[in-house]
Amino acid sequence: TRAHETALGVRRGTKNGALMRSTNSTTRTRRAVRAAAVLAAGALALSLTACGGGDDDKKTGSDENSKASGGGAETGSTVTLPKLDGTTLEVAAVWTGAEQANFKKVLAEFSRRTGAKVTFVPAQDPIINFLGSKIAGGQPPDVALLPQPGAIKQAVEKKWAKPVGAEAQAQLSKNYSQGWQDIGKVDGKQYGVYYKAANKSLIWYNAKALENAGASEPKTWKDLLSTAQQVYDSGVTPFSVGGADGWTLTDWFENVYLSQAGPEKYDQLAQHKIKWTDPSVKQALTTLAQIWSKKDYLAGGPDGALQTEFPASVTQTFIGGDQPKAAMVYEGDFAQVNIGETKAKVGTDAKVFPFPAVGASAPVVSGGDAAVILKDSKAAQALVTF
Repeated sequence: TRAHETALGVRRGTKNGALMRSTNSTTRTRRAVRAAAVLAAGALALSLTACGGGDDDKKTGSDENSKASGGGAETGSTVTLPKLDGTTLEVAAVWTGAEQANFKKVLAEFSRRTGAKVTFVPAQDPIINFLGSKIAGGQPPDVALLPQPGAIKQAVEKKWAKPVGAEAQAQLSKNYSQGWQDIGKVDGKQYGVYYKAANKSLIWYNAKALENAGASEPKTWKDLLSTAQQVYDSGVTPFSVGGADGWTLTDWFENVYLSQAGPEKYDQLAQHKIKWTDPSVKQALTTLAQIWSKKDYLAGGPDGALQTEFPASVTQTFIGGDQPKAAMVYEGDFAQVNIGETKAKVGTDAKVFPFPAVGASAPVVSGGDAAVILKDSKAAQALVTF
């Protein structure tokens, strides 16, 4: 799996109090708590950009705004962009499929409004390694979308990342809560602009499979184990795990650890104040073994799970009629993109429940992607401002 110390850099919360934390600071702010509460409310798919003014903006277009400003292209009523004709930009991210297609639409709109030519660069995961190779070869992308605060910190420590300019900072201050600004900072300086966020404390399930098993949505870890046994007894494998992508295993661990050990221990582990041999880590792994050590509970068994990539782990849960390869699959709200590749309908055939409480309260783990400038320029600054 990925190094946990990197993955643990993502903001976290618990439902009781909806506490959000950062590896850079443990300061609790009202705004950060509100941001976590939003994440706890349900499947979250935020697009935290200033690149549109809603339906009204679509109707009026940007031309009128541009005329009114007498200058560069205007994005709705909040951001003035420079003319960038003849400028080229490369933007790297690990997104594929629908996520990549949707992001390319955003880049196309930026190009339309500024005249810049923007190229999407598909990156391999982990993106830090990919960027290291590109930078070593003298071909870094202008902007990269990094998936964790830990990755932003690494980019800063390696002297790859460039701070955002005054215009981007002004938009952040105007449109983002303090919590979402802070997790893009390193040593108090803003490097990351969060573009997308996700709730990663969800378990998706095949509604028919649970119904046939007479099982209901579990609230606790003990309930989850009971549900898994009911599903197994009905003749369906309980879980699909995309173990070929290490981050899915990391996410499982983080949810269990946060709920069981609590946010204080979580921060200590992320900040290397306790070791990975700490009893709390052993307890979390032992808890996970209640599912992972049972080969009949995993689609394809442990070996098969380790060869299953994330997209397939989702789709195989929702195909096969009354005999899917698995009844449940853990991952974030973005799994609905993969479900859309099957005939299953989200909300009827494919349903979701919050990751069950392992300890006193259920976990809320949030993930996100932040735009970070690697080659400072007028165009790169305009893009992160957009």
